[in-house]
Amino acid sequence: MTTKYLFFTGGVVSSVGKGVTAAATGLLLKSRGFEVTVQKLDPYINVDPGTMSPYQHGEVYVLDDGAETDLDLGHYERFVDIRLRRFSNFTTGQVYAEVISKERHGDYLGGTIQVIPHITNEIKRRIGLAAKETGADIVILEIGGTVGDIESQPFLEALRQLRNEVGRENVFFIHVTWLPYIGATQELKTKPTQHSVAALRSIGISPNMIIARSDFPVEDGLCDKIALFCDVDKRAVVPMVTTEVLYEVPLLLEKAGVADYLIEKLGLQAKVKPDWGPWKKLVEEVKKPKPTVKIALVGKYVELKDAYMSVRESVKHAALSQGVEAEIEWVLSSDLEKGRGWELVKSADGIIVPGGFGSRGTEGKIQAAKYARENHVPYLGLCLGMQLMCIEFARNVLGYEDANSTEFDRSTDHPVIDLMLEQRAITDMGGTMRLGLYPCVLQPGTKAAAAYGEKQVEERHRHRWELNNAFRAEYEKAGMIFSGISPDGKLVEIAEIKDHPYMVGSQFHPEFLSRPMRPHPLFVGLLKAAKERNKK
Repeated sequence: MTTKYLFFTGGVVSSVGKGVTAAATGLLLKSRGFEVTVQKLDPYINVDPGTMSPYQHGEVYVLDDGAETDLDLGHYERFVDIRLRRFSNFTTGQVYAEVISKERHGDYLGGTIQVIPHITNEIKRRIGLAAKETGADIVILEIGGTVGDIESQPFLEALRQLRNEVGRENVFFIHVTWLPYIGATQELKTKPTQHSVAALRSIGISPNMIIARSDFPVEDGLCDKIALFCDVDKRAVVPMVTTEVLYEVPLLLEKAGVADYLIEKLGLQAKVKPDWGPWKKLVEEVKKPKPTVKIALVGKYVELKDAYMSVRESVKHAALSQGVEAEIEWVLSSDLEKGRGWELVKSADGIIVPGGFGSRGTEGKIQAAKYARENHVPYLGLCLGMQLMCIEFARNVLGYEDANSTEFDRSTDHPVIDLMLEQRAITDMGGTMRLGLYPCVLQPGTKAAAAYGEKQVEERHRHRWELNNAFRAEYEKAGMIFSGISPDGKLVEIAEIKDHPYMVGSQFHPEFLSRPMRPHPLFVGLLKAAKERNKK
């Protein structure tokens, strides 16, 4: 069949839920038997978010092939349950770098390089890769930012051109907008939506559907008004009120008839009848009252919770599997260094120390690991969280008071965490870490092996430093077990503490492979142990 394209644009404000809406729409179409893939186009000039502070852009989501991507790709993978690849996320920086490289190579035969057609052609080429590489029936594409941003204009112009090239019958524009609530008059306003649609139409794009996001119920009269002023069918104005349960969004879109309308307008026929039973059961379980366990997440970016988006969702998935409600306590690691925030750690049933870079707050995380080890509190360390668990063990069990990572102290006499050999000659920071899917062999009889129930697994990595093998024998003699090892035996992938209810650290990022229906085994292990501690 001819590939169909769904283009998601945003209006009024950013962070309006465009990514979740696109992901949920992907699930609606997949449930009807269509092959779906998703792309995110980010208008910033960075090549990728890999070198950006999480305060700027939330977490960096890593794919199987090592691509460092936008956090919305996590939503796509979790909702649609697909494994995306590098071409699923590209930026203005990548587009311009490619065009400039071709110009330097002489590919344009001396021509003047311009936004139109050279930049827009490169954007269209990259969009075409999604359909070509996956053979998808439907490509869902989200444009980052909002209409009116100067950065996104080349992307929107490329979409306008693409609509004419592939045929208007094969393209559908969905505009996700925000209805602000005026407290003084206690009413929702549609004028900002009208303005954002007018801006979109001024560049030659008329939306086929408007998703009207709001924190308050949207009356039919407002939908009529949006349909009239924005020139869309009344059926195509979909009110989307904020829900406490993220995974309810597909059910709300289904109830609103979004999939049926899309299929009708794109000239498609559903291949199978959707079965929403498992998804409804998931949402019902989320809403059901359950015993609460407290998980202290000790990080350096906790002021912006999006910095740990996948960790947060993984905790929820695992908690659901254990029949409990996970209450995450967000603990700033630098506060622990000053003696603050310890009441949250000490009242927790489990502790997570996630990944990160740089020395700020690391001593607080080490103190949290020490507390977990000494008080038998279930602990899960992710990437840096594993490394700091090993540093703490070296300092307080092996007796090496100056033990550290060479990332933080290059002069330490006990570099228990050291830069990987292949990383030592690298000077560029972007895209040069150990990235993507790597195998891990599990050691029989360990907590990690019991959690997975498998002999070998593959997990996604994003790091430069590793456990220093020179200290491995000492660690093992003192009671640390290296329960996951690379197939060649050279790299420690999982470490755990002997005679502890659950103190496990992984060099990889398990949070990137957790799914609502298939929680990650290491998170399940943590929540199971936390649940047991809570009972006691």
